[in-house]
Amino acid sequence: MAPGNNRPMAKLMLHGDLDHPATLSVADLRDWAQHRAEVTFDCATNGPQHHVFEGALLRDVVSDAGPSFDARRRKDRSRFLLAVSGGDGHHTVLSWAELDADFGDSGVLLATRLDGADLDEAGAQLVVPSDRCGARYVSAVTHVWFGSLSPPNLGL
Repeated sequence: MAPGNNRPMAKLMLHGDLDHPATLSVADLRDWAQHRAEVTFDCATNGPQHHVFEGALLRDVVSDAGPSFDARRRKDRSRFLLAVSGGDGHHTVLSWAELDADFGDSGVLLATRLDGADLDEAGAQLVVPSDRCGARYVSAVTHVWFGSLSPPNLGL
């Protein structure tokens, strides 16, 4: 519960092909190094948005959960995906290669603060600083699923 009120703290499930799936609060996300991102993105409903986010790198959170790939094999790592869901019904997909330092090295955050305000009650926010539009910014993250892409059976 949040100090001074009866509202439960928001939590997210980190699950999928991981050795250590977890349920994490925003406060738990502060256990990782916090990074700052000043962003501007275009919102389809509200126009240009300017915000400062602080939070853990999604890459660090998933790495600590023990992803089920051979870290020494780049091609093995490049077939993994993340599906992120928010409390407002929004969903998005990222590739592990976007986040991986050997590939895109994108500083995607699970934000714990927005414009100086803690997100403990509202829930973590997915922040993709390199995106020009806000479609992959997911508020009140409830699930982060991590798994591999299986190639289609082409009958070959």
